[in-house]
Amino acid sequence: MKQGTLFFDKDSGRYNFHYKDEDGDVRDYGGIHCGEVFEFKLNDVWVPARVEMADDWYLVGLPGLKLDGLEVRCK
Repeated sequence: MKQGTLFFDKDSGRYNFHYKDEDGDVRDYGGIHCGEVFEFKLNDVWVPARVEMADDWYLVGLPGLKLDGLEVRCK
């Protein structure tokens, strides 16, 4: 399971996160793409949501939620 904190990567124009692999090394996820499904931690509950882009990045079903700093996990 890859888990980290979202940040906007200005170089790629995408949201991204770093995670620790099975050896404990910090890895770069490589940027989130439209349509990807992740779990986001909201009020200590993991909620599945899909990431999309219009005028800005957003979570489908969670309008107005700021992505910067959200805890995220995926397989």
